[in-house]
Amino acid sequence: MSMEKATFAAGCFWGVEAALAAIPGVTATAVGYEGGSFERPTYQDVCTDQTGHAEAVELDFDAETVSYRQLLDAFFELHDPTTLNRQGPDHGTQYRSVIFFHTPEQEAQARAKIAQLTADGRFAPRRVVTEVTPAKTFWRAEEYHQRYLEKRGLASCHL
Repeated sequence: MSMEKATFAAGCFWGVEAALAAIPGVTATAVGYEGGSFERPTYQDVCTDQTGHAEAVELDFDAETVSYRQLLDAFFELHDPTTLNRQGPDHGTQYRSVIFFHTPEQEAQARAKIAQLTADGRFAPRRVVTEVTPAKTFWRAEEYHQRYLEKRGLASCHL
């Protein structure tokens, strides 16, 4: 196995985690907060829209089973990357679309995917507003958020 890490934010992390966890080759997921300046944020902190964090999913994946490119494809399929700081009824910077890259190769692939989507006109006339930024500190969310939908017998949320 060739294990790698990926981190994505695409709105409420419950549905994002469920969708990404279902991909063969994804071996572990965790929901949490990434991209802000506040140390050890709680859900209540992040919901104030003042910490700068996005609700994110960090995952481990076997690159021999699923490629980072395939994960990018799934990421762009499961949310609307053209809505700034919102997904469905959820709004605020914590719901923004972000790819937190862990390597220069991930950054290059993410930027290439956005360029491809733009060139293909997939979302025209809207533009992709997904941020591509280095992964820094991932703060794991409270335990009740982990595998939230699965624990409640739900298949998905409003994504």
